[in-house]
Amino acid sequence: MENYTTQMDAARKGIITKEMRAAAEKERMEPEELRELMAQGRAIIPCNKRHTCISPSAIGSMLKTKINVNLGTSRDWKDVDMELRKVQEAVNMGAESIMDLSSYGDTRRFRRELTAGCPAMIGTVPIYDAVVYYHKPLKEITTEEWLQIVEMHAKDGVDFLTIHVGINKSTAKRFKEAKRLTNIVSRGGSIIFAWMEMTGKENPFYEHYDRILDICREYDVTLSLGDACRPGCLEDATDISQMEELITLAELTRRAWEKDVQVMIEGPGHMPLDQIAANMKIQQQVCKGAPFYVLGPLVTDVAPGYDHITAAIGGALAAASGAAFLCYVTPAEHLRLPDEKDVKEGIIASRIAAHAADIAKGVKGAGDWDKAMSTARKNLDWEEMFRLSVDPEKARAYRESAKPEKEDTCSMCGNFCAVKNMNRILDGEIVSIFDE
Repeated sequence: MENYTTQMDAARKGIITKEMRAAAEKERMEPEELRELMAQGRAIIPCNKRHTCISPSAIGSMLKTKINVNLGTSRDWKDVDMELRKVQEAVNMGAESIMDLSSYGDTRRFRRELTAGCPAMIGTVPIYDAVVYYHKPLKEITTEEWLQIVEMHAKDGVDFLTIHVGINKSTAKRFKEAKRLTNIVSRGGSIIFAWMEMTGKENPFYEHYDRILDICREYDVTLSLGDACRPGCLEDATDISQMEELITLAELTRRAWEKDVQVMIEGPGHMPLDQIAANMKIQQQVCKGAPFYVLGPLVTDVAPGYDHITAAIGGALAAASGAAFLCYVTPAEHLRLPDEKDVKEGIIASRIAAHAADIAKGVKGAGDWDKAMSTARKNLDWEEMFRLSVDPEKARAYRESAKPEKEDTCSMCGNFCAVKNMNRILDGEIVSIFDE
């Protein structure tokens, strides 16, 4: 039996694992090419040894852009069955990753159900769960308890863990001096910052980072280095707090790689369009090509109810400029927990952004889908158009809501249809339009 501890360890030893073969096939690339990228830390396959039903996917800036779907219970929305329906819908719609952000109820049971039956990558934020699991005031949670909850999630089969390790005493001091408009908007970041302020202690994840790495190495959990200081508004984008934390995360990436632990870096957040490309390049340079996982970015602050659109605009540009992994944003962002309809709209918007970016960066085969759709349109093959649509159900519903007089047209153009008329005239037929 081949001897390796993590996917990164295998890659560095020249071993091509079954997970690499499966992920490479999805990318239409040779397994050896993927192995080399993983050995360098530029691509990862989040795949906990205990998540045996996973369909492995690789994440990297040169690969297909992957999307993540956030869900989970809250005090105000406790319906686990609804969350499980969202999971199934997300998988059916092509999401490669599910992130369980549950903050109420039997979170461990829900998490174990995901890792027992879901083929997508599963991510969590242990810091949320600690508050739920220990049932005591934040200030009373001990350093050891924070670390124990990380190990619990790893044992439960989670593929990647968001750990807010970059906000230590030094970066927290710089944050307080910077006087941000929206302070810290990361839930995990705000929790650990508050704990540090109340106890006077160092961030336990930073102080005991080597222990975190040992846990990740044992179960082959990918470390998603959380961005506590991600900008929560355009005013705070690319400020000193965000940049100083990024530099800290770069150093922590190097230390993880020394232990063969796979890493990705989390990023913004809210950001003006003209800053996105530069941020992606800075991250690639500072973090030596480690995959970048971004929330949006949201390119304006004024569109509650439509933030799946503001995020898709930013996400397309971010991925085209080097981001590897997009966290979806739903229309409910900033307003409430998303329902099933919100989740669907968020996934569709994110998939469009990811696909647009893949075309722009020349991912192998990315344009084939578009060419097939264009061929179906030229042939006025409506069933094929529906089949190829990013959302076949909606495409079909729109057409059926306004049936045309003639099946080979739509209700907007009718006999004026340019496609129909060009097909006919080029075939030598007579086109009269009004007489037909």
